[in-house]
Amino acid sequence: MWLKLCRCAPRTLLLLLLLSNALAAPPQFALVTPLAPGKALVFPRDFGAHPDFRTEWWYATGWLHTPDQKPIGFQITFFRSATGQGAANPSSFAPKQLIIAHAALSDPAQKKLLHSEKSARQGFGLAYAAEGNTEVKLDDWQLARSADGSYQARVHSRDFDLQLTLQPTQPLMLQGDSGYSRKGTQPQQASYYYSEPQLAVTGTLKRQGQPVTVTGTAWLDHEWSSSVLDADAAGWDWLGANLDDGGALMAFRIRGKTGRTLWSHAALRNRDGKMTQFVQDTVLFTPQRHWRSPRTTATYPVAMQIRTGGTLWQLIPLQDDQELDARRSTGTVYWEGAVTINRDGAPAGRGYLEMTGYDQALKL
Repeated sequence: MWLKLCRCAPRTLLLLLLLSNALAAPPQFALVTPLAPGKALVFPRDFGAHPDFRTEWWYATGWLHTPDQKPIGFQITFFRSATGQGAANPSSFAPKQLIIAHAALSDPAQKKLLHSEKSARQGFGLAYAAEGNTEVKLDDWQLARSADGSYQARVHSRDFDLQLTLQPTQPLMLQGDSGYSRKGTQPQQASYYYSEPQLAVTGTLKRQGQPVTVTGTAWLDHEWSSSVLDADAAGWDWLGANLDDGGALMAFRIRGKTGRTLWSHAALRNRDGKMTQFVQDTVLFTPQRHWRSPRTTATYPVAMQIRTGGTLWQLIPLQDDQELDARRSTGTVYWEGAVTINRDGAPAGRGYLEMTGYDQALKL
């Protein structure tokens, strides 16, 4: 491990060490601000950052279509991490908050995921997560919410550029109990969590200096917490899917180190806005086919079946190789991929599947 760290650039090495300290923070920091059921989310305030909580992310995924109608998946994620370091230090250089960003493009023509990552301490107007409304910036990457509720996303990387507008077409989808989302048997094993499904996407994708106009649909998650998962947790599987009939499906499970499900939950909102919640035994993830990464040797169940109540959802990957190696920023390797959705064997929608903890158990 130290040999790998020593090959990093000094700035990357420092950030890795700071993030390591943040994730290994002492017990008194583990719950900066405790979570509580029944606490109503307030908007627009809760669109913005919550710096008193340990971890937070804004996570946009979706399917794009180019003029030749070839499907492409995209992911843009901004993380904020309260390090627990330097809280009393008035210096602007004190690493109180870290801002981390990931971006990825799933294009079957490329045969593998194109991805990029950035990380920096918050400060000096170069990296920040603003309170009061969504505005997250890291150098020339940005996600910002406008007064009309739309989002402007901008990413510039070596392999691709994205300049997208994500326009809401539906109300917010509050996950769990009005935004209080349980992740385990203990009340503190939870997060505040809302989604914005069925976002209409327009914008520009640039590769090799050539811009093309794109359209599509997206899903945005905003989640924040100070809690940790069960000590036996290895990782999670998560799905966010925009359904063709205008509905939305979210499902996840927390996996133990032996592979068994420790906690699971799903929410289905139909096009009329009616929400149905599924808990524990009514949500079942069943792998259908596996893919082994030639780079990390991690094996992922890239084709998955999810049962919610009496309904079976089949997840089919846009391509098998959608592994993102983020060990230089968050210290993790995960599979984050565009998938098509069938409901009881019939085409039903498109979404994104995230699978963590298959390379090694997450250290939370």
